[in-house]
Amino acid sequence: MRKHLVLSLERAKQGDIDIIHMHDAIMVEYIFKGVVKSPVPIVMTLHVPAAEKVSFKRWNESFNPSSKVYFVPISEYQRKQHEGLINAQEVINHGIDVEDYPFRSNPGEQEYLFSIGRITQDKGQDKAIEVAKRTGSRLILAGNVQNKEKDRVFFKKIEKSLDLVTDAGKPFHGSEYYEKVMKPILDSGKQIIYIGEIDSDQKRLWYRHAQATLFPIQWGEPFGLVLIESMACGTPLLAFNKGSVPEIVIHGKTGFIVDSIDEMTEAVKSLNLINPSDCRTHIKDNFSVASMAGKYSELYQQILGVNTLCQKTYQ
Repeated sequence: MRKHLVLSLERAKQGDIDIIHMHDAIMVEYIFKGVVKSPVPIVMTLHVPAAEKVSFKRWNESFNPSSKVYFVPISEYQRKQHEGLINAQEVINHGIDVEDYPFRSNPGEQEYLFSIGRITQDKGQDKAIEVAKRTGSRLILAGNVQNKEKDRVFFKKIEKSLDLVTDAGKPFHGSEYYEKVMKPILDSGKQIIYIGEIDSDQKRLWYRHAQATLFPIQWGEPFGLVLIESMACGTPLLAFNKGSVPEIVIHGKTGFIVDSIDEMTEAVKSLNLINPSDCRTHIKDNFSVASMAGKYSELYQQILGVNTLCQKTYQ
């Protein structure tokens, strides 16, 4: 990782690069420690919570307002976590290309609740299973189990509740994937089904055909891409009121934000009140890749303008 950073900074010395945009906090650590220096401004998107991997507060001891590193939070929730961080910028939410997500035009075609994400206590798959059992709903669980002791223990815990474990990551796509992979699974008659890790195209189909996506997170997630991906397909969310969820989901319009398993269970009964078109429109209007790119472009211009002014001041 350090090697790639050094190569990027060396390349920037040629004079035809204005800004380096980074997404890994560890790489900024090298600059913080004085291991490398940047010839151009650096924009750093803050993907992780303030307490994870690095202590962002200590950067204030090294950086100052004239430093060339600018930090971009991805949600208001995350911005508050990093309150006081020097050179913190306005929030820029993640965005997706909505047209890449197939729209669910027929609300009557869903047969299951869907949950996708790394299988871990923080994601709350055990809570999703409980909601499915209470409501008698079929539940499709997708995601990988990382080679961490706590994640393996957690999977062992929920494994006894699984009625079917199968591999849905087979090399089919589109209608062929639905007919050869999805349909046999949905026709199995099993209730709680774990389908393993699936790719981007495949997960979009699972979103599209779901009644709702469950998001019973157990931690303050800075920004859940699952939320905007699901709504782009017209599929509403049932999500716990943690992290950035209230900023992304419109309660009662694009899903339901709840505080307990009891409330999530009750909300399943009200999913027919959600209009799939409202979900998709919400993402188009607020979380498109064009909107995200435009905001970053404005930030780049602002930073370059400030830097140009500073250079002229000191000449």
